[in-house]
Amino acid sequence: MSASPTLVATPATVTAPAGRIASIDVFRGLTMMVMIFVNDLSGVRGLPWWTYHAHMQQDAMTYVDMVFPFFLFIVGMSMPIAIAGRLKRDPSYVALWRHILSRSIGLIVLGLILANAEKGDPVRMGLSTATWALIGLTGAILFWLVPSRDTRHARIFLGLRVVGFLMIVGVFAIFRRTTHGASAWIDFSYPEILGLIGFAYFSVALLYVSTRRWLWAPLAWFVALTALCALTTAHIIRLPRHLPMYVWPFGGGASASIVMAGVVTSIIFLGKHRWQRLGQKMWLALGFAVATLAAAWILAPLGISKIRATPTWCLASVGASVLCFMLLYWICDVSGKTRWAFFVKSAGENTLLTYLLPDIYAYLTTFIGFTFLDRYFQTGALGVIGSILFTFAILAVSAVLTRMRIRLQL
Repeated sequence: MSASPTLVATPATVTAPAGRIASIDVFRGLTMMVMIFVNDLSGVRGLPWWTYHAHMQQDAMTYVDMVFPFFLFIVGMSMPIAIAGRLKRDPSYVALWRHILSRSIGLIVLGLILANAEKGDPVRMGLSTATWALIGLTGAILFWLVPSRDTRHARIFLGLRVVGFLMIVGVFAIFRRTTHGASAWIDFSYPEILGLIGFAYFSVALLYVSTRRWLWAPLAWFVALTALCALTTAHIIRLPRHLPMYVWPFGGGASASIVMAGVVTSIIFLGKHRWQRLGQKMWLALGFAVATLAAAWILAPLGISKIRATPTWCLASVGASVLCFMLLYWICDVSGKTRWAFFVKSAGENTLLTYLLPDIYAYLTTFIGFTFLDRYFQTGALGVIGSILFTFAILAVSAVLTRMRIRLQL
């Protein structure tokens, strides 16, 4: 993607599609399925090391360490499409930024609920941590529930939204934890996966929206964010310790670089540029994947670790993401074969609700004292079978709820 004069004025945007992009939905659904599986599998003992996250001290990464960056990559792929669609419906940038900010805050709020659920002090709060989390997640579902298109139900959904908002505010208001023998409020140090996605989404939106008229800008931002990640990992750039993410949402550049890589890939396949033939798009994407994998190899001396957020972890995950999407694009969008992915359809289209279902299950079983699976499916092959069955059970519940038109959207 050169920055020739003929391309400078070309918007780095995609045309708002009439329908959903099948390959992105399938990619998202498959990633969600694997995320549910590996999260449940993390509690199973006696499995090979590569079935878990690599430890901080290890200079390695497993397939488990690539699930989160795959999801970040998909967030980036969806961003140009969503922004193009919103600007087509309403060209106001004020409205666009209002949406971006509200979506980011929503993800962070949900992340803080999940991250703090186990830290609460039942004595100080007056209720169990599982109850506290269930109230918060129920409020989130009511608040972000997609309303019916039937205008006769508008007041009902408005009422549910108000109730949900009050429930969210309520759980934050009553939350108390004990630290160093004293009472404390919400811990903002780690906003969980959803919160990290929220900060990464907002930081990349800041860069992409402000420079979206230039075709080369997303690639330039990707290179810059990767450089930031490499320089902070090498301690050449030292960010202030404990710098809050709401002050500097880019962090060390790792998560933002992966999201921006998704933006670049989205523009390759769906953007307005001179390379519109399928072969040209495939070669551009392949070149991007090979370049990121080569850069990952070059920067390997800085370490390979998800927990340390090293550049090699980011770049290797990006390269794998691009290659996976190329395959899915060919299968789903070019060949039109999507029926095989029926089992992840709801996870790809109703992702937020699907993401929350395992946590809701965990808090609900804790609340009622159900421990059967914890007792009999936590070791070896039996544990793996249990995790597989759990994953497909969550996907089935998601499919049923989606068919019942229970959808969440930030």
